[in-house]
Amino acid sequence: MNIQMFNFWYWFWLIISLGSTVGLYFLLRNKSAKTQKIVLFSILILGLIAHFTKFLYPPYSTDHARMLRDAWFVNICGANIGLFPFMFLSKDKRVKDYMFYLGMLGGLIAVFVPLEPIAKVNQAAEWIDIVRFYFHHTMLYAVPLLMVLFKLHTLSYKRVFWCPVYLLVVMLFIMLNQIFQSELGFIPLRGNDIINVNYKNSSLIWGPGNESFAVVFTALCPKIFKTIPCGEYAGQTKYWPWFWLIVPAFVYLVPICFAICMIFDHKNFRSDFAIVKSKINDYIDMIKARRKAKATSPDTAIVVNDSFVNTVSVDDKVNQNKTTQVPSDTDATTN
Repeated sequence: MNIQMFNFWYWFWLIISLGSTVGLYFLLRNKSAKTQKIVLFSILILGLIAHFTKFLYPPYSTDHARMLRDAWFVNICGANIGLFPFMFLSKDKRVKDYMFYLGMLGGLIAVFVPLEPIAKVNQAAEWIDIVRFYFHHTMLYAVPLLMVLFKLHTLSYKRVFWCPVYLLVVMLFIMLNQIFQSELGFIPLRGNDIINVNYKNSSLIWGPGNESFAVVFTALCPKIFKTIPCGEYAGQTKYWPWFWLIVPAFVYLVPICFAICMIFDHKNFRSDFAIVKSKINDYIDMIKARRKAKATSPDTAIVVNDSFVNTVSVDDKVNQNKTTQVPSDTDATTN
């Protein structure tokens, strides 16, 4: 087995991944919500177990240092494997939104562009790890997708702004993992590695490194987050770990999540948009009516309500007062 882009094995595993998701959908679509939840949660637990049992097969069984390093959650997909079971049980809709969007993006990108298997020198000897790779990343997109298709969770376009917030929180979780790895000796000295942005930094949390695609993120990074503010290296270029990704996370993730959400929540968006549009039109009509009334009768007092404009002529009030006569003292005496 030798996986390369668009060769036989590439299409083989891609079809297996997508086909298993479709098959699981038809298998569970007529089942009760309880059964659907149990099956999907069991898949997530199986994925978590698979993550911690990598030491049983190559390359981890033959490389002790790599096993200790990669058994932790050192990238976004790895962190999601560890967090998704808890997110699935959560009642927080924003958490499940994150689970859906990042699961779909991370899982599908990894399956369509399987860089990890392609990079393996001896794929035949590490075929079990390749199976694990496809299982994990299929799980990441299949479970959240089925969760939404089965109405176990309902997406809302109003919550898409929370997705980058939770992504940044997960990145902090990854940073904490790597710091503990360094402090506890699971990876080499932090002075040589954890500060080196080209070492175990696939999520670019510590900086863009030498990754050519990182330019799409660095272009949006504010200058303050890529400059050393003080000390002997003040003024030199250095991307602040984590902080430098805040702006790119919002700029890219919000519209992407919104576009995905429109597949499932377009009716609510269309309805809300119609309401907002109607209110704006009513406000514009009210302003036009006010201006028209002022232009046609400058001496007119205008009373404006939300739905109508009433005008009362000042001259009419004056004329009305003239027709009402108060009896004089002479008339009173005569009577």
